[in-house]
Amino acid sequence: MVGMTIAEPQPLESRVAGLHSRLAALPGLVVAYSGGADSAFLLAAAVRALGADRVLAATAVSDSLALSERGPAADFAASLRVSTWTPGTHEMEREGYRANAGDRCYFCKTELFEVFAPEAERRGWPVATGTNADDLAAGFRPGIRAAVEHGALTPLADAGLTKPEVREVSAAWGLPTWDKPAAACLASRIAYGIEVTPTRLARVEQAEGRVRGLLPGVRDLRVRDLGEGAARVELDRPTMGTIDAAAREKVRQAVEGCGFSPVELREFRSGSMNELLADPERYR
Repeated sequence: MVGMTIAEPQPLESRVAGLHSRLAALPGLVVAYSGGADSAFLLAAAVRALGADRVLAATAVSDSLALSERGPAADFAASLRVSTWTPGTHEMEREGYRANAGDRCYFCKTELFEVFAPEAERRGWPVATGTNADDLAAGFRPGIRAAVEHGALTPLADAGLTKPEVREVSAAWGLPTWDKPAAACLASRIAYGIEVTPTRLARVEQAEGRVRGLLPGVRDLRVRDLGEGAARVELDRPTMGTIDAAAREKVRQAVEGCGFSPVELREFRSGSMNELLADPERYR
């Protein structure tokens, strides 16, 4: 259209400065902190803007949080001198979570925000998540709807920061989480429509632990519970391209030893379980 001008996207440095300004204007912040690259970056940004004494790292503890994730998350928060809070959450008691339809994450995040709310209200601080701009664009994020309903802030998305940019700035700040692989909750490994139970979650975690023991250099790894005993092991492309037939057989045997059979190996693809939904548009 004649006369219309399209605004140029702000440089990354300007958007990071905008993030700092937004955070600095808050009275304090409760960060929904999982230890992943996004929430770790948000935690570090909040400390820079507010000071460690006005930031709380809130990590929900339940069967869906892998044991291997808990120590590193606590260590990172401690390195920032941030107070940590690890309340237990009980999403397993929610029928919608156990039923494991395409909106499972909605029920999980609803539980999380309801558990966080009393402490946040006591402090007079908002709760914020590490949702980034790419998450909003992805379209399949039922958990974001729960966050909106509970008034949670999304500072990274509001600043227009994408996942690669979060990693770029994290590296520039010297954060050890800058290249941490995505680590979705254990429930994301269970095919939709199959009930989520503590036993299933523990079996997936055990299987992934055994595979990592066999392939210490693997970056992205998922053991997908497909139901009726079947499992799919997904490995990142470099690993799939280098392991030989003998190593693949050891992986299969290790996973079968956790009670899965049959076991197939494929290349890792984030969100691959969403493709199994009969009507994924329903949950967008």
